[in-house]
Amino acid sequence: MFNPKFDQSWKRSVLSVTCGLISCIVLILLWEWMGSSPENPVTQVLPPPSRFLPVLFESDFKIGLGSQSASIYQSIFVTLLRVLTGMTLAFVGSVLCGMLISLSKWSELFILPILGLIAPIAPIAWVPLALVVFGISNLTAVFIVFMGVFFTLTIATVAEIKRIPDNLLITAKNLGGQEFNVWRMVILPSVLPGVFTLLRLNFIAAWMAVLAAEMTGLRDGLGAVVMTGRNLFNSNLILLGICVIGITGFAVDRLLLLIQKKFFWWQV
Repeated sequence: MFNPKFDQSWKRSVLSVTCGLISCIVLILLWEWMGSSPENPVTQVLPPPSRFLPVLFESDFKIGLGSQSASIYQSIFVTLLRVLTGMTLAFVGSVLCGMLISLSKWSELFILPILGLIAPIAPIAWVPLALVVFGISNLTAVFIVFMGVFFTLTIATVAEIKRIPDNLLITAKNLGGQEFNVWRMVILPSVLPGVFTLLRLNFIAAWMAVLAAEMTGLRDGLGAVVMTGRNLFNSNLILLGICVIGITGFAVDRLLLLIQKKFFWWQV
């Protein structure tokens, strides 16, 4: 059976992908044209893709020196694992803490101001403290991502709970819903979509935070790729790392959007 709404959504998706591909192709062609002249000083700082992409093949997809080298696939996987672990812990922890805070008016009055003071702190500001506590390790990166997202999501959870209409809660209780079931069947489903949307919007901050953590001395990860290029004064390697960071971050953002539409469909 023909579904006009699905047809319009499909057309918008195709149009969005087509326009995105065209704009990327135009950008690459313009970049190549500007870097075609070896005498151009910009080429030394921003080499075109035709110059820095072969670095991958020449190094057998490995970045680094000797035993400290890591494949580009390993770098992507490790960075994704760190940021997704930190975001998952922050998402689950913030929803639970937000719900617990909302159980009491006094807890909101005493705890929310503290969360409001900590939430504006940039994730990168936690790097020195994380290095002192955890040293140069995966825990450092996960901790920085967690701290950069958790407090904002907790405040958002409390705000989402307050926005639930009173008549919806009253109806659930009148139909015989126990306190636990009201939280599980009414409040939690009402809160999750909004909190997950904010999580997706905060992904960019978490992504930058984990890259900053990787630049502090970790052997692998996309941040380490850029730092290796800086240490070797290799513009090709730096640009390669930057491009992989951008493409990977965009792919994860699309993945989070897909998860949002798939699992929180009732408010998407």
